Amino acid sequence: MEGMFTWWSALALGIVPLLVWLLWYWNELWFLAPIKARSNGAKLPPGHMGLPFMGEMLSFLWYFKIVCRPDDFINSKRQRYGDGGGVYRSHLFGYPTIIACSPAMNKFVLQSSDLFPIKWPTGELLGPNAIVTVNGESHTRLRSFVLNTINKPEALKRITLTVQPRIVSSLCSWAEKGTIIAADETKEVTFQNICNMFVSLEPGPLLDEVEKCFRGLLSGYRAQPFNIPGTAYHYALKCRRKLEAVFRTELEKRKQRGNVASGNANDLMDGLMQIRDEQGKQLLDEEVLDNIIALIVGGYQSTAVAIMWSLYYLAKSPDVLGRLREEHMEISEQKKGAFITMGDIKTMKYTPKVVEEIIRMANVSPVVFRRVAKDVDYRGYRLPKDWRVAVWLRHLHTDPNNFDDPFNFNPDRWNEPAKPGTYLVFGRGWRLCPGNMLVQIQLSIFLYHLTIGYRWELINPEAKIKYLPHPTPVDGAEIAFHRI
Repeated sequence: MEGMFTWWSALALGIVPLLVWLLWYWNELWFLAPIKARSNGAKLPPGHMGLPFMGEMLSFLWYFKIVCRPDDFINSKRQRYGDGGGVYRSHLFGYPTIIACSPAMNKFVLQSSDLFPIKWPTGELLGPNAIVTVNGESHTRLRSFVLNTINKPEALKRITLTVQPRIVSSLCSWAEKGTIIAADETKEVTFQNICNMFVSLEPGPLLDEVEKCFRGLLSGYRAQPFNIPGTAYHYALKCRRKLEAVFRTELEKRKQRGNVASGNANDLMDGLMQIRDEQGKQLLDEEVLDNIIALIVGGYQSTAVAIMWSLYYLAKSPDVLGRLREEHMEISEQKKGAFITMGDIKTMKYTPKVVEEIIRMANVSPVVFRRVAKDVDYRGYRLPKDWRVAVWLRHLHTDPNNFDDPFNFNPDRWNEPAKPGTYLVFGRGWRLCPGNMLVQIQLSIFLYHLTIGYRWELINPEAKIKYLPHPTPVDGAEIAFHRI
């Protein structure tokens, strides 16, 4: 009996360490060995590929969701492997991945469309035909239309007047409530405005159902792409299908009304249905649907998060609020109750600095994704074909080497431009967000009406922050809100 126990003990002591070693190095062996074999032992970026199937997702979730220190995900790599030229290897969201987190590396990736075409790990949620997932001529055609629709001077003038009634009405209702959850209220007003501009949907049961589906879709946006019941990604795909059904019904109604033939575009959906390329070809129904869903995601989520953080940071920065209010009161005295225009916004000097600082600190898009089209050599490292590249924008905006005291809300830092390549909140190059001005204009309008008429305080100023799917105080930024 004693001999049997000794035999089993010895077996366990031998097998358990071997199994642990295999778990820890399985991805390293599986993914790296073939690359080294075909490329004469090419040097790969420093890092570790994590566990089988999961890769480093547990580490990612640990820093982003459990300990709520998202910047330590990259900082831990820098401490362990050195600066590494701002490039590391990993395995994230189901794929072997190169992490890019330096200004030089990010510039190289974002400006080399032939080497690094876009490839989201969760592209199914936005759709294979969406502007954020397509490449080449398809992207150029869609981008040109979207720019003309929401980012050109005439479009911005129209949008400036379109969004103000709901913003003013919402601020009034917040004051009547007295206490609000800013994360919820800012999403509601922004979602209503975006859906009105993009699909002409008005508040009601249908819009409520659509908003619920969009929230579900976003819950799987940065989740491990396992299509298994009970997972965030599985639920997000169900929400995606519901949204597609709703918008397909709306699209068919417009066809029956003759919206396409009339040539009059009342909103973004009409415009997408009417757009033609140089050969006279129109978008397929699937292309229209994918782009409506993707553009609503980009248009409302980024703006809502930025507006919420504006309430949060200004509540903690009375000096900044005082200067902002002074600038806006001067304009308000001239307007005598009328809505502001693009001309008024252009006269603002301090407001743009506040807007830039809010967007920098909000870090709405902490990472964007690309695919390595062919083996690429970068500063002595091999970036293997078909791996993903995670361009870690958040690290640029929180690195003290790029921004002095980066977690301090300081609009005056924008008295001077940021160092080249360190401020990429809207991406860069050929994939620069086509709605970048839409976010900034809406935020400027909100700040104007907010500061001239209201005061507010955070109920829990020391509330912890959660970072998935977007940075938000755990209490949703609960605020006591009153008229001045």
